[in-house]
Amino acid sequence: MKKYILASTSPRRQFLLKQAGIQFSVISPDYDENILNKTFSYELIEDIAENKGKSALKQIKEPAIVISADTVVIYESIVLGKPKDFDEAFKMLSLLNGKKHHVVTGVCVIDNETNKKIIKSNTSEVVFNKLTYEEIKSYIENYKPYDKAGSYGIQELPSNFVKEIKGEFDNIVGLPTKMLINMIEEITKE
Repeated sequence: MKKYILASTSPRRQFLLKQAGIQFSVISPDYDENILNKTFSYELIEDIAENKGKSALKQIKEPAIVISADTVVIYESIVLGKPKDFDEAFKMLSLLNGKKHHVVTGVCVIDNETNKKIIKSNTSEVVFNKLTYEEIKSYIENYKPYDKAGSYGIQELPSNFVKEIKGEFDNIVGLPTKMLINMIEEITKE
């Protein structure tokens, strides 16, 4: 049986994959996913997911199914990546404050034996409540969301932050598991 390899060191993606009942190994992809000042397109996100998967393939010798992903937060076609410091995180969360935005995850599944590859995206919508300066500041100080697109982790947000969610919750965390399972079934079909 082929091994499953997750080309991501994200603890959130690893948790979601375990929760989906998939046994896997982890490889850190060697790919610079810098998307600073880029305009959003599904192609951009899917290319990053694919390139992460391809970089992991170089490190694998045995037959495997490689899973890679990239998640971004989009506000009015602006890509919000990971903040580098408190000020950048505060600026991003202030931009999203009281407004609707989208979370898009590009996912790539590659079978290194057959060279079959499937790439898809999933989009969820999130609406934040109107938050105070203190609420945003407290969240950043307590959770230090510097490794998270858009400066937040949906699973750790205080309950008063989110007004509404449309779409797959796992997608907002970083890996749309329902879509991924369908992709794996499709790629492993004889």
